[in-house]
Amino acid sequence: MTNNNKQKDSTNPKCDYPGCEENGEIISRLSPEGYLVATGKKAYSFREAYRRFHYCKNHHHELMTGVWNRVNDDSDKDDDHVAPTAV
Repeated sequence: MTNNNKQKDSTNPKCDYPGCEENGEIISRLSPEGYLVATGKKAYSFREAYRRFHYCKNHHHELMTGVWNRVNDDSDKDDDHVAPTAV
């Protein structure tokens, strides 16, 4: 018999989205503000280059939707415009 109630899993860290108490089962490089953290040579520090966040499915989907909306928004873009997630 399966239990459909969500239970806290002590092996997964808590979701990094502010105020969320769910398990952070998805690992992402998106900050809670919806921007990619710097990588490699563009990082300011070793710690920043490898920063990862944990999100529940709902908040990860919300953040990804925000990124997609910003990238697809045609306002104020010309051919030289860099995507808002560029690092």
